[in-house]
Amino acid sequence: MTTSAPLAGTAALVTGGGSGIGLACARRLAADGATVTICGRTEERLARAAKAISVDGAEVRHIVADVTDEEQVAAAVAFAADPAPLRAVVHSAGGSTSIGPIGSLDTAAWRATLELNATGTMLTLKHAATRMARGGGGAFVAISSVASSNTHRWFGAYGVSKAAVDHLVALAADELGTAGVRVNGIRPGLVRTELVAGIAEPGPILDDYLACMPLGRVGEPEDIAEAARFLAGPESSWVTGQVINVDGGHHLRRGPDYRAMFEPMFGAAALDGVPAPEE
Repeated sequence: MTTSAPLAGTAALVTGGGSGIGLACARRLAADGATVTICGRTEERLARAAKAISVDGAEVRHIVADVTDEEQVAAAVAFAADPAPLRAVVHSAGGSTSIGPIGSLDTAAWRATLELNATGTMLTLKHAATRMARGGGGAFVAISSVASSNTHRWFGAYGVSKAAVDHLVALAADELGTAGVRVNGIRPGLVRTELVAGIAEPGPILDDYLACMPLGRVGEPEDIAEAARFLAGPESSWVTGQVINVDGGHHLRRGPDYRAMFEPMFGAAALDGVPAPEE
């Protein structure tokens, strides 16, 4: 690692940095000289990821933190900012336990998904933006989803919670610009990670995804990491309040058809909005 690296002398935090998109973002920031902290809920995964990135002089640290726990988020932000001024945060932590047709949605899973994706983003932004504003500014990048803009039928709270993330990006960018804090987002399409391993394999769902993409290929975590690096770095110093689709053009068409997966689980009638007969 050389001092000519554009992010040298700065610190970065990547939530959900133990795997997938978060891991790729952490690797990319570290490659340009940032001292990167990754956080997540699993110590073993974080330690393995930090070790994998820490090559060629890159400095990667880790701390266990659940983004729905405000005390843990505050501790992770403070830990990340300890070795150098915190200038970049990529919030990649997220997921969903809420699936199925509206009439069958589990309320607890709905609430948990909103808490993870929407509230988790807010808590990370709240503490990171405060730290960056006091230190002279920085950049926050939220990982959203094409499901926030294009309906993904039977995805329950996921798209709804990611739409909340998109609005939070706009709101925070408007509020925090005078403090030198830029806030942007990325909407990935189908990206090859362990979370979508089955979907990205050959079959009717993948075929439909590809039919929705002008560029016609599954994304890689590195595709998202390159966009995150741009939004987190000095090259985008006059960019804020943007949510960029990095999805092979998927947003230009429609959401994918998951009927092949969900019909055996819920039945054709339920997917078409017809409630089951009352017993």
